[in-house]
Amino acid sequence: MPIFWLLIIVVGVASVGYLIGRSRALSAAGGNSRGLHSLPSYYGWNVFLKSIVPAGGILILWLLAQPFYVSSVVSGEIPDSEIREGSSRGLLMAEVVRTAEGLEQAVNSGNMTEDAAANPEIEVEVVTEKLKESGAVVTSAITKPVVRAAQQFRAMSSAGYALMSIAVIMVAAAGALWAIRESKPSFRARNVVEQGIRALLIGAASIAILTTIGIVLSLIFNTIEFFRLYPALDFFTLLEWAPSFSGRGGSSSLGILPLLWGTLYISIVALLVSVPVGLFSAVYLSEYASPRVRAIAKPMLEILAGIPTIVYGLFALLTVGPLLVSVFGDGGLLGVSWQGGGRAVITAGLVMGIMLIPFVSSLSDDIINAVPQAMRDGSYGLGATKSETIKQVVLPAALPGIVGAILLATSRAIGETMIVVLGAGAAARLSLNPFEAMTTVTAKIVSQLTGDSDFASPEALVAFALGMTLFVLTLGLNVFALYIVRKYREQYE
Repeated sequence: MPIFWLLIIVVGVASVGYLIGRSRALSAAGGNSRGLHSLPSYYGWNVFLKSIVPAGGILILWLLAQPFYVSSVVSGEIPDSEIREGSSRGLLMAEVVRTAEGLEQAVNSGNMTEDAAANPEIEVEVVTEKLKESGAVVTSAITKPVVRAAQQFRAMSSAGYALMSIAVIMVAAAGALWAIRESKPSFRARNVVEQGIRALLIGAASIAILTTIGIVLSLIFNTIEFFRLYPALDFFTLLEWAPSFSGRGGSSSLGILPLLWGTLYISIVALLVSVPVGLFSAVYLSEYASPRVRAIAKPMLEILAGIPTIVYGLFALLTVGPLLVSVFGDGGLLGVSWQGGGRAVITAGLVMGIMLIPFVSSLSDDIINAVPQAMRDGSYGLGATKSETIKQVVLPAALPGIVGAILLATSRAIGETMIVVLGAGAAARLSLNPFEAMTTVTAKIVSQLTGDSDFASPEALVAFALGMTLFVLTLGLNVFALYIVRKYREQYE
């Protein structure tokens, strides 16, 4: 049964239970709600929660646990002889799961019958052809044992989903019946419902934490798989990035240092643009602009934050790049030949700096406005001018928050992708020339996972190692920014 219809059934059972529980409580009180401990709706909500929450919990746990259980069973039946040299059992299981998903896609699209998909004697060539016709991802790792394991994986998954549907519906019905029997005038329904709502709110607040943990674990596991196939020392020390998809990693040079340098270099150029402009804009809006000008200028400035990054990338590719070439290129206005093409560090840095201006200006403006007016008035009372008050009183008081805003903008710059892809090029090199094309970690993550990637190769798994490195880098910047803000923040009354 599809998950959508299962959810509809569970919600339907809970809704019917709500009506029955409410009516039963009123009937037990002789139709007079004053004879009940709680309002009649609380008795209905008690039935609703006790029906839908346990059923939803089982559904989520089943969906999380079933793939691990099925994978462990199927993986245990694959002989070690089927694991190729340079690969691992985890990568082989990734091929099995992908093949099982392809079989399901082929059956749903009508390119393969259910009997053919479950036939253990089916030829590998037939499976490969049907998967390609259905648009599924097909790699060279499909073998007879992989097809059989995929069939077993698909059969166990289907049986598991059927059992899950039965279990979830039975739990929903049992919870509803149990709560309906509790619908008596003396039952403290309001207390139970409020405690249940509190537990749900705590669970909702925990989703962000659990999601972060899931992201980190997925990066860690795939990064470990990569370092099993490629030396970690080479990854962190080589000065060359030259992946070769023909030798399964044997002839590839996957050094991260050129990518890190490109990431930091472009981010520095972007910050050289965004920090002065953003900070001066914040000072003007908070200290000099009239309320009417501020009401117009601040929203207009913050519109830049709502523009999609792909639009900035196209702006860099079609406008800024050619403009810089016309100035710094061969035959340009300055008569120099520094920039040979539109894609360069300075192109991506300038456009990314424009994108970061509202991040710096908006945060700095809020921080400057938080400085008490009494401090400004005291400075004026001592004879200081407006500019002297800003330089010697306002900015020093707001400096920790401004530094935090700059560090947060730095994290945003390091994680940018589309502007780099379209504006800076794809060359991984170590150079100080801002007019040359370079690339970043995020751009290479995109390129390594574009197309039909073979996840049994280090050239595809390196994307997770790059992502893990970038995650640690941005996390360190965010933690440092919070440390600066909290350590030097001044509390004003």
